[in-house]
Amino acid sequence: MFVRATLSVALLSVAACKKEEAVPKTTQAPPATQEPAGKEAPPTAAQPEAAAPAPASPVLGKPAPDFTLETIDGKKVSLADHKGKVVVLEWFNPGCPFVVKSHTKGSLVDTAAKHTAGGVVWLAINSGAPGKQGHEVAENESAAKAWKLAHPVLRDVSGEVGKAYGATNTPNMFVIDASGTVVYAGAIDNSPDGERGAPTGGTLVNYVDAALADLAAGRPVATPVTKPYGCGVKYAS
Repeated sequence: MFVRATLSVALLSVAACKKEEAVPKTTQAPPATQEPAGKEAPPTAAQPEAAAPAPASPVLGKPAPDFTLETIDGKKVSLADHKGKVVVLEWFNPGCPFVVKSHTKGSLVDTAAKHTAGGVVWLAINSGAPGKQGHEVAENESAAKAWKLAHPVLRDVSGEVGKAYGATNTPNMFVIDASGTVVYAGAIDNSPDGERGAPTGGTLVNYVDAALADLAAGRPVATPVTKPYGCGVKYAS
């Protein structure tokens, strides 16, 4: 009896081994690699980043903050002196490469002269603090002469006026309508390199020209705000 039982168990074991060998073993794929928690996967070519929207302006659509500043030759100029007129403010730094380019081969070469001849008031404002790039009076005088600027360059040494308007770059442009409301804030044009030959989209758009044309036609400014480019305003630290 014992021998028969032993033989039966042995035969069953052999059959089980042969059955196991007849069934092919499956190979499992390695688990998918996952990014660590809290870390996003980098964007792919099929997921381009959206263009950054134009920033909001703290003064757009509001009464233009009044100010009284001195010109580089010591004369006082107030915004209130030009009440009832269209005024353009240009944040200025003669040491900034973007300002240099725009005044020598870009959109600021003749824009001010063209519009002041038609009755628009144009004021350049330098909010650079002492010791900062473009602050010195002699440098501003030299640039104004070289670029044949007929409009005044005002000195905002404390930076108070620049901060009131939210000026961030040079050049940074603001257009004020005859009622004293800021109707445009942003860049001079869509050519971030400061030259006329390389505009975004292939067609040069002078935003100040366009805003002033809209005002002259009695219609709302079609593009009231754009993202300014250029050097950062050299405010006091």
